[in-house]
Amino acid sequence: MISAQNKIYLASKSPRRRELLRQVGIDFELLLLRDALPRGPDVSEIVLPGELPDAYVARVTQEKASTAWNILQMRRLPLRPVLAADTTVVLGQQILGKPGSPAEALAMLKQLSGNTHRVLTSLAVHHQGDNFHCTQTSEVTFTTLNEQQMQAYCATQEPYDKAGGYGIQGIAARYISHISGSYSGIMGLPLFETTLLLRQAGIRLP
Repeated sequence: MISAQNKIYLASKSPRRRELLRQVGIDFELLLLRDALPRGPDVSEIVLPGELPDAYVARVTQEKASTAWNILQMRRLPLRPVLAADTTVVLGQQILGKPGSPAEALAMLKQLSGNTHRVLTSLAVHHQGDNFHCTQTSEVTFTTLNEQQMQAYCATQEPYDKAGGYGIQGIAARYISHISGSYSGIMGLPLFETTLLLRQAGIRLP
């Protein structure tokens, strides 16, 4: 077990990231950023004009970690490392976000069908003035899907809270013919890289 002084803050609402941290025995407390009205999000996830996917995901992640660190200082919380992450699905240089409707989910799935895309998961750890960051890249190949398969998938709830409109740990796994990289990274938190950054920030891990 990780000792109390080795606890971190996780600046993410993702249940998948929580599960992955628990999987490798990392103790954490949630430090959630605001992402809704009325005052708007603490960190905007709007892509800047001309911003490439790799630069976008790194910028957003580092802004999340920095904002969360400022919040914990404002609240006078115990000073522990803050971990933030952001996952972006990229086809060519096009960022595929979270679909907001069945029509958007279907259009996205048609783009992924029969193609290989990249999944970028950026990590940032802030602690006591030190900032650690990396971006892990994986490739995912979808088999060619027919209309019935795509319609059936988009009729589920799975596409609507995930970048790219799918989760590799869900129903979509039946359509994924090949991956290259980190399975946990595709889920949203590459555990090898996460462990490296936390060690750099002073977390004692075996």
